[in-house]
Amino acid sequence: MPKTPDDLFAFLDSLGIAVKTVEHPPLFTVADSRALRGEIPGGHTKNLFLKDKKDNYFLVTVDEEAVVDLKQIHHLIGAASRVSFGKPEALMDLLGVTPGAVTVFGLINDHQAHVRLILDEALMENAIINGHPLTNEATTSIGNADLLSFARATGHEPAILKVTGR
Repeated sequence: MPKTPDDLFAFLDSLGIAVKTVEHPPLFTVADSRALRGEIPGGHTKNLFLKDKKDNYFLVTVDEEAVVDLKQIHHLIGAASRVSFGKPEALMDLLGVTPGAVTVFGLINDHQAHVRLILDEALMENAIINGHPLTNEATTSIGNADLLSFARATGHEPAILKVTGR
């Protein structure tokens, strides 16, 4: 059974990581979330759940405005082949979220570390990073160093790479 937002917040608290969460109507796309920009400072994320032909999975987290070349990204992230979007069933099985709620916080559900986390270096220049706390009905703000600590505490060593042309 996937973790709930309350489980996530308890885990973050156990790590000594302070976050701020704002609840809002469901947001399914980056376009939907632009209305909150004045309310929530920091870098806002776009998350790509990708897989290669050998069923290696990647969560690529970039700034919401970033442009990602899906035809070339496999060279940058160490994929075995060109990548495609992972199926919703795999997304639920591995990260415990549905399309429209893909988030770096889903790593809390990937107990076997099947998903490789790729954070875009431009995104990580933000002191505060924003993502959905396992639901697209809220946005959670976390410090960039705390995001790295969270990822490592879930068994994922983040790779910080230049994956966007921005």
